[in-house]
Amino acid sequence: MAAQYASFGLAPATRAGAVLADGDVQVHRDFMDFVVDGHPLLFRLSDLDAVSPLASDIPPAILTEQVRGLLLESDAPLPGGRYVIYGCPECADLACGAVTAVIQRDGDDFVWRDFAWQTGEHADLAFNGYHGIGPYRFAGAEYRAALAALLDGDRTAPARRRVLLIGARVALPARLAAALRTIGIGADIAEDAAAVPADELRAYGAVVFGTAVTEEQRSAVRRSFADAGVDVPHVDGLAPIVPVLVAQIEHALDGGPDGRRRLARLTATGAAAEVEVTSACRVRLTAYRVDRLHRTRAQDVFDGVLEPGAHRIALDAGAVKGRSCLVARAPGSVLAVAVRHREPG
Repeated sequence: MAAQYASFGLAPATRAGAVLADGDVQVHRDFMDFVVDGHPLLFRLSDLDAVSPLASDIPPAILTEQVRGLLLESDAPLPGGRYVIYGCPECADLACGAVTAVIQRDGDDFVWRDFAWQTGEHADLAFNGYHGIGPYRFAGAEYRAALAALLDGDRTAPARRRVLLIGARVALPARLAAALRTIGIGADIAEDAAAVPADELRAYGAVVFGTAVTEEQRSAVRRSFADAGVDVPHVDGLAPIVPVLVAQIEHALDGGPDGRRRLARLTATGAAAEVEVTSACRVRLTAYRVDRLHRTRAQDVFDGVLEPGAHRIALDAGAVKGRSCLVARAPGSVLAVAVRHREPG
């Protein structure tokens, strides 16, 4: 297939961290995604939890090496002129699987072709090729300018991956802070923000209010941030459940445009969830509730690939009884909502 010209760009993207129902964690990662013809390339891979090699937390020397590779200024790391386009967000080990492609020059243009899922030294295009993706031909000037900007310091300002938890330093805020640090998000606990210097307030990407914090205290915190010239999202916890609070915070920290979020909308009743996605992707729904003994109960209620658009998914009434929350996760996106139940009568 002849490679057709396509536009090339880069855009900030996020792989949201999580504290999962089974106790596992997934690390938060910020990276630059490849934008082809105005759409994130990652969105064309419906069931892939991965990041590009242009991650924000890698040392400058390694970033330079990655950019030089994509510009074909260094030898390909894999046989056949293949380069890693997306890799494992936890360890970047090829054995975990990666999306690779051949990158080559054609005159002044750059061509990406033969995309494949690869877990070893050689790619098997017959069995693991992405036959519906590419080939893409990128004009050399546009391609080089987008990648070179990363080395010229013209990167999008990194998001503030630190949150301020407002509330008493008791068990729940302490557990939440520990969970956030585990997935790569800094967290501090304070009863108010009155004594916090403005420079420190500017380091936070979100403020999280505990359920016992009064409206007067919340207003005072908002004034402190406003006086410091900082506009950050405020998160009101849906429930005293750490995985739910983590999901709310991850969503609040995602400053990307709505059109580049795979999860566009989530609502839930005792009977069904309404989920809207912007591109084909795997979506997992998990219901959380606190039982009468104050123990957290979690149950996965859906796990499957959804096509773009709105979907209605029936829920098990037993999983969402009482005061429950529903968390939806897709690659790079997360939403959390309280389950609404019909009033009796």
